[in-house]
Amino acid sequence: MASVDDSARGGGRGARPADGGAPSVAARRHDVHLVDGTYELFRHFYAVPAHEDARGRDVGAVRGVLSSLLSLLREGATHVGVATDHVIESFRNALWVGYKTGDGIDPALRAQFEPLEEALAAMGVAVWPMIELEADDALATAAVLAAADPAVRRVFVCTPDKDLAQSVVGERVVQLDRRRRLLLDEAGITARFGVPPTSIPDYLALVGDSADGYPGLPGWGARSSAAVLGRFRRIDAIPDDAGLWGVDVRAAQRLAAVLAGNRERALLFRKLATLRTDADVGRPPDWRWRGPTASFRALAEALRAPDLARRADELASSLA
Repeated sequence: MASVDDSARGGGRGARPADGGAPSVAARRHDVHLVDGTYELFRHFYAVPAHEDARGRDVGAVRGVLSSLLSLLREGATHVGVATDHVIESFRNALWVGYKTGDGIDPALRAQFEPLEEALAAMGVAVWPMIELEADDALATAAVLAAADPAVRRVFVCTPDKDLAQSVVGERVVQLDRRRRLLLDEAGITARFGVPPTSIPDYLALVGDSADGYPGLPGWGARSSAAVLGRFRRIDAIPDDAGLWGVDVRAAQRLAAVLAGNRERALLFRKLATLRTDADVGRPPDWRWRGPTASFRALAEALRAPDLARRADELASSLA
């Protein structure tokens, strides 16, 4: 776990060698910032005051997210993608009856989902509204694509959501909590959870995830799950006989019995926790921010936030 340093603030804009020649191949490489738009909308809804637009709708959270992204661009981000949950339900609801739904979401917050997507597109930011899949799946897909692109220097998955910990790879794909200014690479994920990123779906399957609506297995807590998965990595590899575990955990025989009797359910929970990497998010070059669209100024005026358009125009002028 580390504090955010300058490397997390973007890949810079048009870095050139001192002699004024063409940038080197290394200088042309850029960072990618992948933002959890649903998380950001929830965060700003509860953190900033309500604010009505010209039609009397609350758009305070939308304004907050747009302002936050402009700050990210001002800090040097060049390639940015934002994933949103156009609807909360996904294919996972058909797999587990208790999986999270949109029930209980404040109507004033729910009403800002689509306006945020429209505003992001008008601001010129790549936005991926998910319907069958979830925003997390889009982020995981984009992380895989960006990591495979030789033009990408580093990938920042901007969310504190523990589900996305599975997308972290070495120091190349990292998880960034922008609010707390904390950066987690693979070593940081392992230190936090006791298992490497590749074991995060198995870990969540055992301990459960109340935010997503599945309970895990009875008795399997964070410590026991980390200890056993630290040895075996995957649920499939854990023996039914606790005597073969070779790790010191409390009530090992009882935990082994629970797992043996609920292995299929554990594998189902792992499927729920495993992020898909086949979302339609385009390609990393598509995510380059080239400035706001012609419609953004009018949209900012409708949001009663003309300063957003001014900031976007100032940033766009620096791209020339």
